Amino acid sequence: MPLFLRLLGGIIACTAIGAVLLRWQVNGWGSIAWLLCAVLVTVIRQPYAKRTAGNTITETHAASTEKLLLGLVMIGGTFLPLLHLATGVLASANYTLPTWAPLIGVAALVPGLWLFWRSHDDLGRNWSVTTQIREDHSLTSQGVYERVRHPMYTAIWILCAVQPLFVHNGIAGFSGLVAFALLYFVRVPYEEAMMRERFGSAYEAYCARTGRLFPKF
Repeated sequence: MPLFLRLLGGIIACTAIGAVLLRWQVNGWGSIAWLLCAVLVTVIRQPYAKRTAGNTITETHAASTEKLLLGLVMIGGTFLPLLHLATGVLASANYTLPTWAPLIGVAALVPGLWLFWRSHDDLGRNWSVTTQIREDHSLTSQGVYERVRHPMYTAIWILCAVQPLFVHNGIAGFSGLVAFALLYFVRVPYEEAMMRERFGSAYEAYCARTGRLFPKF
């Protein structure tokens, strides 16, 4: 991306963040928690994105579909909440929650953000934003992947589910959850099919002893 566009994007983002901070009494203190979560997600993911940028990719699946779905997740999970909290443009869809309700979301953020970081760390160079196979790709089955096949998705489900507790708006509060649900239910079947094709019986055995989002008991 050209330097000018990066600078412009940074200025717009900083302006929006400043507006959210100024409007916290209007939006409630949960808006600060949502903003902090959005920043932490970016901070957690950025080093791994840089680390894997040099991967040699040998297979890519449904690239155009994924770009569309990831764009919707970005809009629903970040752009719409940020726009509403900064400007109040969607105020007609606001709802009211008790002042203590965001505490439930904060309590869920702790394991959600930890799992988000840990799943990136355990994947290492096998992680990618889209569904890809890299050169020397290995089957990750250690750490949080020992008993759960998609712990990163579990983490994102948690982060999206608490968004309505922070953003008290029927559109901006639930848009992230709806967008991620669409991505998840479209992407997981062909992602697992790709892994079966790549790793064969080893992946079948891995699926037999793990749960998709939660451990098998």
